[in-house]
Amino acid sequence: MTLSFRYATETDLPAVVAMLLDDDFAKARESDALDTYRRAFAEMSKRGDNRVVLAEEDGEIVASLQLFFVTGLSRGGAKRAFVESVRVISRLRGTGVGTALMHHAIDEAGRAGCKLIQLTSDMRRRRAHLFYRRLGFIQSHFGFKLELA
Repeated sequence: MTLSFRYATETDLPAVVAMLLDDDFAKARESDALDTYRRAFAEMSKRGDNRVVLAEEDGEIVASLQLFFVTGLSRGGAKRAFVESVRVISRLRGTGVGTALMHHAIDEAGRAGCKLIQLTSDMRRRRAHLFYRRLGFIQSHFGFKLELA
């Protein structure tokens, strides 16, 4: 399998949203109303450090993730990368596509000068947790969320 990587454009949103919807855990919180995703994508696009990374095979979008960078005061003013919404189309899960996409994101974070890369994962996603551990991620913190809307 030969994958290529690129940043998403607005025309890629239907494929990205379809991957978000094809997820048992996220299905209840996602919507097929593309306008809401278009607005979010437009807001993200205003910043050069917040993007959706796509993996393609033969021109077909087969995986995506959101990658963004934040410079903070902790760790000596370190820049860190955050990964969100990692998705692989269902027929290719377990084939190495997700691993390749994550390695691409890790490399990109390193090139951007990040000192660490972090993510959160729903506690019910046991297979995803194994996946992240195999990539070298360490479960070092407890995460908390407060829904505001």
